[in-house]
Formats: sequence, structure tokens, C-alpha cells
Amino acid sequence: MLSLLKIRNLALVDELSWEPRAGFLGITGETGAGKSVIMGGISLALGERADKSLIRSGETQCSVEAVFQLRDTSALNAALEESGVPPCEDGLLIIRRVVTTSGNRQFINSSPVTLQLLKRIGSGLVDMHHPEEHRSLTSQERQLCLLDAFAENAPALAAYHAAYRAWLDARHAYRTLLESEMANERELDFLRHQVEEIEGAAFTAEEVEGLEARWQRARNANRLRDTALPMAQLVDGEEGSLLSTLHQLVRSGRDLERLDAATAPWLESLESLIDTAEDLAANLQDYVETLECDPAELAELENRISLLDNLKRKYGADFEAITTHLETCRAKLDAIGNREARLEELQAVEERCRATVLRAGAELSATRAAAAPRLEEDFLTHARHLGFRQALFTAQLSPLPEPGPQGMEEVDFLFGPNPGEPQKALRLIASSGELARVMLALKSALARQDDTPLLIFDEIDANVGGEIARAVGMKMRELGCEHQVIAITHFPQVAALADHHYLISKGQTAEGRTVSRLEEVSGDARIAELVRMLGTSGPAAEAHARGLLQS
Repeated sequence: MLSLLKIRNLALVDELSWEPRAGFLGITGETGAGKSVIMGGISLALGERADKSLIRSGETQCSVEAVFQLRDTSALNAALEESGVPPCEDGLLIIRRVVTTSGNRQFINSSPVTLQLLKRIGSGLVDMHHPEEHRSLTSQERQLCLLDAFAENAPALAAYHAAYRAWLDARHAYRTLLESEMANERELDFLRHQVEEIEGAAFTAEEVEGLEARWQRARNANRLRDTALPMAQLVDGEEGSLLSTLHQLVRSGRDLERLDAATAPWLESLESLIDTAEDLAANLQDYVETLECDPAELAELENRISLLDNLKRKYGADFEAITTHLETCRAKLDAIGNREARLEELQAVEERCRATVLRAGAELSATRAAAAPRLEEDFLTHARHLGFRQALFTAQLSPLPEPGPQGMEEVDFLFGPNPGEPQKALRLIASSGELARVMLALKSALARQDDTPLLIFDEIDANVGGEIARAVGMKMRELGCEHQVIAITHFPQVAALADHHYLISKGQTAEGRTVSRLEEVSGDARIAELVRMLGTSGPAAEAHARGLLQS
């Protein structure tokens, strides 16, 4: 329950500290006294958008603090700890919101939090209703949520949601692969072309390594021959060649050795030079013989170089890069080649997931089908107390052609307030007064299942008569046995039924500023407020007010 509400500098409220009690609390006051400010303060604490115009004139900020005393904080503490917020101690949850002209800040248990977290936490603490909100009952999504709450089928609903998400993921994976078939075919053709082009060139590392040198020698064969042949002749040719000169030197060296043994090393050097020159002569001769200018060979080498350059431009700067690209293409071909098998695998997964969804959906549908007639019966019981004595109500379930996010059916609440008239969907009911009572009947039917600590009704009794207003008050009083209920009302019949009656009024400060004040009234003060609400005065009005309280 809400155990403390502090408001500072919000609209007409300069400073308010309210300790609401348990049960059914009625708030009354003249129009413009500031009842909406109380609701606005609670809304701010729950994360509603902060309107800077609400800051009291002459002030730079306003603030709201709400303290909740909760019986079970296990789920709440888990959500708080997940977000790095200190858990509740002794069941106390403290929310504080500060709104300034330049921005706003929010705190839970003294720890700064995001507005999103505040809204998430607040949605589980308070269920607020106002005249315009009743129209949400016309939404089939909202009606389905109410039916599920009554059915208490949270485990079945969670199982269905998990199965449905898994099915969506599997279906997306299957359809994505299926729809990419044409793109895969185009990619397959392109990959095959690349592999065939590289493999068809049939280059090896050895060939590529010597290709440039072979081409240079073939291209310059005549020039090389013209240079190498004279070299061979100079080494081993006619008289005057290197070898003939060396032989003459050897003969002279032998003569020296006979006359002077100290020159023997010279002779050895000369003989070694002859061996080297003979090897050089043989190599030059062999080299010259290989230098035949073959136009066909040259053309072939030029074609190979051109082909290699073309592959480099397309697939990599060198032969290693081309080889790497070839392996990549082969791997992709293998992967695409397995597409059919992968497609069959994904289709099987999708079918299994769909079967799981259908099973989970059937179980969920069974809980709804079982709950619908019970909800109808409970609703009509409460509706009769609210003036719909001969009304008809049906929670009509209709199967969907395909499993949907919330199950395999939709629900439409059909209501017939008048005897002899056909039932109509709630969205076709124009009367906000009727919708308000329908909502209250549903809330009463769901009182046991609804674990929201605080219910707030802002002028829910608008557009109804006095007798019906009293019935509305009785229902809110009954709800006060299960929840803390706060109701803003203009009806004395409703206010008289409240366990605790609070009056909001306007006054003036010593400086002449207008302020709103909230106080609990009882005894004669409560009688006086009920008399004011009756719109009459005198002993008869006072007796009427006392009669409302006593009854």
C-alpha cells in the first residue's frame, strides 16, 4: 500500500505530507481545489511525463516522494538488483522524483534510476483509472489480458510466448534462406566462373617463380647470343684467346720452376686458372646453344604472363593471394552446395517449432476456454450490484487462422445492458457511464487474482445517477478489502462509504498565496463536507448526510 506521499511546489500545493491508510479512501473537495494535483503527484512518482508548467509559480523545481509498504518484494527486488538498485528493506519501497525547469531526476531507494525503470516498477504498484481510461476496455488486446489474469494462466502464457518466439526465429531463418535462393544461384555461377578461371590457368608456384626470367631470356635471345658468343670465343677460341694465353703462361711457368723452385706456387695458380677458364668456356658454349629464338615459345610465355597479370588484377597482388582466393571460392561453393540440405534442416526445425507452438497454444486456449464462463458468471454477479440487473455478458473466443503473439484466439467482450436487446461488443457502447461500471465489475471479478497494491479511481462515478453511484461506492468498498483503494468523487453517496474520508481545499498563506491542503475529516467535519456535496443545507441535509454514513 501507499504509506506516505510528499508533494512540494506542485501546482497549488506548496508542501503536503499525506499518510494514506489501508482500505477504501475517498477524496472530495470543490472543483479547482486541487484534487487532480494529488493524482498528478502520484502519476509523477510512477514515471509519467513531467510537465514543467506544473512547478509552482516562483519556484525552480517541484518534487514528489512516494513510500510503499509491500508484503512481498521478491519479484520487485529481483528487478531492482538486476538494474543495480538497492533492494527494499523491511518491505519499504521509496520513490522520489524531482522536476526542474532544466530537466528531471528520479530515484528508487535513494539510487538514481532511468525513467524507463521507474515506469516499469510503477506499473506493478498502482492501477489508475479515470473516465477516459475506460475506453481501453474496448481493446481486444486489453480484454485478452483481463481474461488471462482471471484464468491465472501465467505459466501457460509464458510457455506459449517462449514457443512462439522460438517459432518466429526458426521461421525467419528458413524463409531468409529460402528467399535468398535466387541470389545464391547468381553467386554460385560467379564462384564457379572464378574457380574455373583460376584452375584453368593451371599455374604452379614453380612456374610463376621462373616465368619472368624465362620470358626475359626468350625475348632477348638474339642480344644474349650476340653477347655470349664472343665471350665464348675470347675464352676458348683461336690464337690469342684466354685459354691459349694461359697455356703459354703455364709453359713459361714450368721453365721458371725448373730454374727456381720458389716459383712453383705461381705454376699452381696458373693451372687452376686454366681449369676455371675451361669450365667457363664449356658453360658459355652450352648457354649459347640454348639461345635459340623460338617465336612460338616467346608467344606462349607472353600469353602466360598476360594471363597471370589478369588474375592478379582480379584476385590478388601475387600468386599466393590468388591461391587464397581460390580456396575461399571453393569453400563458398561447398557451403552453397549444402544449401539444399541446410534448407531441409531449417524447414524441419520450423515445423517442429510450429508443432510446439500449436501444443502450447492448445494448452493456453484450454485455460481461456475454461475461464471464460467463470468470468462471465462473476462479472454478471458484480454487474447486477451496479444496476445491470438483467444484463448479458459473453467473453467470446474466436480462433485465429495462424498462431499470434498472444495465442491462437482473440476475445471479444460482448455486453447487453438492456433486456431483450442483443449483446454488442464493448467498443460499440457509447456511454462512458456504462463503460465505467463494466470496468468496475471486471475489476471486482478480478479482485482475488489482481496483486496490484493500489487502485486509484479518478471520478469513475462520473455520468451516473445517485443510486448507481452508491452501488459504485459499494463495489469500491469491497475492493478495499483486497487492495488499498483511492477514489476521487463528487458523489456524497460514494464518499460516505469510504473507510477514510479526505478533504482537499484551497486556502491562503500569510503572504496571500493560494495553496491546496489535504486533511482527513471525520465526525461533524465529515458531515459538513457531505452536506456541501449534497448541494443543500439545513437540518434535513444534515440528517441526509448522517443517514448516508449510517447506511
